[in-house]
Amino acid sequence: MDESLQKLEDLSFEQLSAFINQLIDRDFSRLVQILYRLDVSEAKLKTILIENPTGDAGEMIAHLIIERIRQREEIKQKFPKDPNIPEEDKW
Repeated sequence: MDESLQKLEDLSFEQLSAFINQLIDRDFSRLVQILYRLDVSEAKLKTILIENPTGDAGEMIAHLIIERIRQREEIKQKFPKDPNIPEEDKW
């Protein structure tokens, strides 16, 4: 996983929410890039933001990021890498 994404996992919920709000205000393209790299559902994000127009966007996005990180970890546990795959078969 990308080092910057790994750092996101180390933040508390409050820190992550504040960081996201900062990105919304100052570097929206970086936020979009992070969401893309984590593969956060765009449809789910739009729905949550539309359904909660007065809510804290940073908190809502933080919940989605945490949910996606947990999903990724569950998938890694269910499907561990096979160390015996020949180099020519790896992607």
